[in-house]
Amino acid sequence: MISALDLDETALAQRLISVGEPAYRARQIRTHLFRRAVLDYENMTDLPARVREHLSSELPAMPLTVQQRLPTPDGETVKMLLRAHDAELIEAVSIRDGARHTVCVSSQVGCAMACAFCASGLNGVSRNLTSGEIVAQVLYAAVYATVTNIVFMGMGEPLSNFPRLIESINVLTDPSGIAMSARRLTVSTVGLVPRIHDLAATGIPVGLAISLHGPDDATRGRLVPAARLYSIAELLKAADNYSAATGRRVTFEYTLIAGENADPKHAKALGLLLAGTGSQVNLIPYNPVRGLSFTEPAPDVVRLFAAIVSSHGVTVTTRKEKGRKVTAACGQLRRTTGV
Repeated sequence: MISALDLDETALAQRLISVGEPAYRARQIRTHLFRRAVLDYENMTDLPARVREHLSSELPAMPLTVQQRLPTPDGETVKMLLRAHDAELIEAVSIRDGARHTVCVSSQVGCAMACAFCASGLNGVSRNLTSGEIVAQVLYAAVYATVTNIVFMGMGEPLSNFPRLIESINVLTDPSGIAMSARRLTVSTVGLVPRIHDLAATGIPVGLAISLHGPDDATRGRLVPAARLYSIAELLKAADNYSAATGRRVTFEYTLIAGENADPKHAKALGLLLAGTGSQVNLIPYNPVRGLSFTEPAPDVVRLFAAIVSSHGVTVTTRKEKGRKVTAACGQLRRTTGV
């Protein structure tokens, strides 16, 4: 099923012309969706009733509906469970921190990367999301507060859905769309080297976050099976190329898992690996997943790990825990439905 969000302004105008409406109605609809957070035709009151009735039955405004919305007690983090037209479920997370409002969006239904510790890939991948389904996640979050940052770090591997990823980025950065700066968007990947080069070739200066999770090929390959396709050496070359092409510093995501990759020896190896690269490491204490045996390291272990990596001149940040009470890690809320 096609929604209004899956059409650019020209295609939407053509659709309206085909039913006898003027082309400018397309701009009206897009203004409501992108600038006013009006996400249903019923409340687009500058459209004639006949137009609203026709579009409601023939061209839905939104390709997703909100099935569940779970806020944390402080309201700063909200997990959304969203249903597509084919009844598939995906997740998005809205995170507010002062004036900063970040939306974490999914790019696929499920995930094929099969990371050993992640809930998203436990049942594989069903399909790619359309660009409209990706953008819809941002719009639902924008109803409550202006979105300042977008991260493609939800369910799925964004670079496996490359054409729709680029389409959604173009909508999000289009002056007639949401008009976000590309520098406020970040794409996360397990490290699909050819697609990293493709992303660099677009010249779009989005941030790039690479899921490393291990300082050597053996550790990384055990935790991230898809990473076995490309060595860490190949990955670092792709990261260097991306930085050179876009002027953006690459971030390496590193989930700390007790007994797996969080020992001082791993920290030393990671520091030596990234020393002098100019990259940044984002440490993520593991968020336990029901049905998996992995556990998070103690806070003092996390602090020691960060200190060792930092001692090699590498910039290190540690992600704050914001959404455990709403099962905010990728795929967790979806699994509570039995999917």
